Amino acid sequence: MAMNDQKVLPPAADAQAFLNWGQVRTEAAVALEKDLLAAYEEASRVWLARVRSEVTLWSDLANRLTKTRSGPEAIETYAQCVSQRMKMAIDDGRLLADEAQRIGEKISKSLGIRGDQLANR
Repeated sequence: MAMNDQKVLPPAADAQAFLNWGQVRTEAAVALEKDLLAAYEEASRVWLARVRSEVTLWSDLANRLTKTRSGPEAIETYAQCVSQRMKMAIDDGRLLADEAQRIGEKISKSLGIRGDQLANR
């Protein structure tokens, strides 16, 4: 009976490791948050520049269309603009995929998952 009344305390080293675990995880979470915030800020800058280039594209089209003298010339001007916009859409897709990959890598790294581990799943 006396043995059941005794409290078993962990060794001091185990207790310290347990306390440090919370601090380590918190620091890792804060580091991940900082990394993600930096990635999001960079993505925002890139996308803002991209939006500005699209505004310029369509503004230039409007200016060029006002200077056209015939229907075929207007159609050619519009076709050039659409062609440029299609190229921009392709670049947008690549940019989006690259950003998603970078963010995924940051999250995986923070969780301690290596790329070869993901490939083997």
